[in-house]
Amino acid sequence: QVQLVESGGGSVQAGGSLRLSCAASGPSTSLYSFGWFRQTPGKQRERVACIASHGDTAYDASVKGRFTISQDRAENTVQLHLQMESLNPDDTAVYYCAAGRYGACVITAVNFWGRGTQVTVSS
Repeated sequence: QVQLVESGGGSVQAGGSLRLSCAASGPSTSLYSFGWFRQTPGKQRERVACIASHGDTAYDASVKGRFTISQDRAENTVQLHLQMESLNPDDTAVYYCAAGRYGACVITAVNFWGRGTQVTVSS
């Protein structure tokens, strides 16, 4: 079991920045890969970025060059971050932290989800 708690959401004007964080804890947490997904009403949850336990990263094309995923790992805890720059109204969504034992870049690989944090970007 991996517990995920997000923080750092909020409201910002277009062009602004936000930093999301996710505290992951539980036995064998260090073996997991992590990712950020987002969802808007009526749409499917979509991957934003993901990072493997060894550090390889991947980004959705819509955020590449603007968002940066990073992690700080300890024995049974991981701090996951998503630095978001040059935000635009299309980035408005609920953002979810995700953990997967064998990857967290696709929804089907995710084993655990956080509760989500709202990001609102106004024009």
